[in-house]
Formats: sequence, C-alpha cells, structure tokens
Amino acid sequence: MYHFVLSTLFAVLSYSAFAQSSYPLIGPRAAGIGYATSCVTDGWATFNNPAGLAELKSLEVGSAYESVPGFSPFNRMAAFISLPLKIGATSAGIFRFGDDLYNEQMINIGYANKFGLASLGARFQYIQYNIEGFGKKSVISFSFGGIAQLTPWLKFGAYIINISQPEISEDEKLPTFLVAGISIKASEKVSALVEIEKDIEYEPKLKLGVEYEIHQKFAARTGINIHPQTAFFGFGFKPGKLKLDYAYSYLPSVASRHQVSVGYLFKSRK
Repeated sequence: MYHFVLSTLFAVLSYSAFAQSSYPLIGPRAAGIGYATSCVTDGWATFNNPAGLAELKSLEVGSAYESVPGFSPFNRMAAFISLPLKIGATSAGIFRFGDDLYNEQMINIGYANKFGLASLGARFQYIQYNIEGFGKKSVISFSFGGIAQLTPWLKFGAYIINISQPEISEDEKLPTFLVAGISIKASEKVSALVEIEKDIEYEPKLKLGVEYEIHQKFAARTGINIHPQTAFFGFGFKPGKLKLDYAYSYLPSVASRHQVSVGYLFKSRK
C-alpha cells in the first residue's frame, strides 16, 4: 500500500509537468566516475557524449539495470548496440524509466566520426511519456558533442543534450543539459576527470571522477558530484570479450542506487 501511494503521487506530480524526466545519462562505468562522461569513449556513449562512439573498434552490445531499493518506480534500464563503420561509427539504444503508472521510454540513434585530433557525434532521440489514465506524449530530440585530444595526456570534451528542447506539456520543455570537462591521464593506469554540467533551469553541477586500471581485466572507479552532493563507487571486470560493470551511488537523505551491466565485444574492425 505504501509503494502504491508513493507511485500514485509520483504519477500525479509528473502529469502536472511532463518535464519531471529521468536523468538522461546511464551506464555503470559512467556512474562509477560520477557521470563525468565528456571524454569517455565506449559503447555507453550511445546515451552520454555521442562523440565517444568515434573511436570504437569492435561491434559491441550491452545492457544495464539500475535499482533504487525501496522505490522501484525510479528504477531504470537500458540496452545498446554500437557498430564501427568504414567511416565513423553508429549506435542504437533503448531506455526505460518508471513503472506501470508513470514511465518514460526512449529510442535513440547516434553517429560519430573522428577528424584528426577531434571527434564529433550526434544523436536523435524519440522519447515517449506515459501516465496511466492520462495518456501519452511523444517528442523527438537532438543531442550533439565533441572530444578533442589536446595532448597525449589531456582531452577536452563537451556536449549538449536536447538542443531542440521540444515541448512536453503546455508550458514545459524537455530539459537541456550543457556539459563540458577534461580528462587527465595521470599515468598509464590512472585517469582523472573534471566536469561541469548545467541544466539550463538549475544551478551547475561539478563532477569529479577517477578510474584506476588495476589490471588489464579489472578497473576501480570513484567519483563525487557537488550540488547536489553525491558519492559514487564502481568497478569493471573484463574477462576476454565479456564486460561486467557495477556502480553504487549515494545521495544523502534521498536514496542509494545500484547499477549493473553486461556487455560483449565482437570481432574487431581491421
């Protein structure tokens, strides 16, 4: 009964403003480093900075599930397939947030290519909002990003989510995020990431992350966000072509989150 009341309240609030959207970034590697994803190049760039797809060398598939213990309406799940091409790379992904009372579903298609020291990527997103008893609302959005290799140890990345900012209710628009950051290769095994994220309707968020490749098959990650203050921890295990990742995040006085993913790398591009 408790969860039903909470879910109903959440659905009513969401109906009053469809813009109560789920956080758009996902992937345990990204979560483990505090979602400082401006310069990250992997298959999960399908949902983060699309420019991160440009350096992919293998066909990759992956799926993730994020659980919020005690409040399942906030659970999220996603899956993707990314494919390197003769020129650049492309990807497709699906995403879902919510429960039967209120949910968001997204399908996206992305493409990225590398031009010298810089990579550019773009993504189209079809997003559907559904509230039981009130109907559905669908919008199409566009995101764009870039990554530049400034030196062998320094990268700069930036991207914009939902540039077109489509209307999702009479007086609300889909949130637009402006994100920019740097990645510093402190050593062969350690990378540090610093990033600023700005939802144009709210105060900017500072994100810090560190990834340590303890072994060729194992990596440890940690990160923090400031405003709101959130702590992150995660690890990745890659036995051969299989990829297993886990992340934990904690936002004081709200909830903890667990995220896990399974991925697989196929034949490398020659």
